[in-house]
Amino acid sequence: MDGMLYSVDAPEIDRDPSAPARSGRTVLAVGAHPDDIELGCAATLRAHVLAGDRVVMLVLTDGCNGPGAGAALRRAEQQLAARSIGAELRWGGFRDGELGDGLETIRTIEGVLKETGATTVYTHGHDDTHQDHRAASRAVASAARHAERLLFFESPSSVNFQPQLYIDVSGCAETKLQSLRAHASQVSGSRKVDLRAVDALLRVRGFQSGVEEAEGFRVRRFVYDPRADARLPLAAEAEASVLA
Repeated sequence: MDGMLYSVDAPEIDRDPSAPARSGRTVLAVGAHPDDIELGCAATLRAHVLAGDRVVMLVLTDGCNGPGAGAALRRAEQQLAARSIGAELRWGGFRDGELGDGLETIRTIEGVLKETGATTVYTHGHDDTHQDHRAASRAVASAARHAERLLFFESPSSVNFQPQLYIDVSGCAETKLQSLRAHASQVSGSRKVDLRAVDALLRVRGFQSGVEEAEGFRVRRFVYDPRADARLPLAAEAEASVLA
């Protein structure tokens, strides 16, 4: 299936994650473990930051079962990764390998959605070989059922992932790789995170969508208002020109 290409308008400026979003928009990315969000959509999140959006990352478990690291180290690495993207960080407080998709997880996600006012949400896809990823996907689908946009990202454990939508992240690849390098315990001496494969996939998805680099997503919901696109005239200006 051919996918749709979507570009997050991204001027070349940086933003302090503690500062108010210039755009007034908030984006939430939910991952089961430390480094899941970075693998799935770090370049897209960086594009959002550069566009002036507030970006919040919710990591549901402590990652204590990752190779060569305990929960404390995984937490420290995740903080560095979020900082490299320019995102805020929240923790779900669940234990790695034991994440459920029931009311407790749903309410945790709903709480962050209510706190942040996020209208765009990224998370794992349903079809995945890891039980925590599947649980996170189902819980987010329930918690974010009223979100304007709900997109499922691709991960190394995704099964038969066929993008329906591509986001142009040209120029943001290095931030994605930098955020993954922050997870040194998972990158050094481990094939859990292969930076060469990550970089290659960005270029493959870019080739498929006709841009330099892209990230692919499955779409649960995508409400699009062309009047809110920064590359188009403001609706009020357009209406004024018609009435003139």
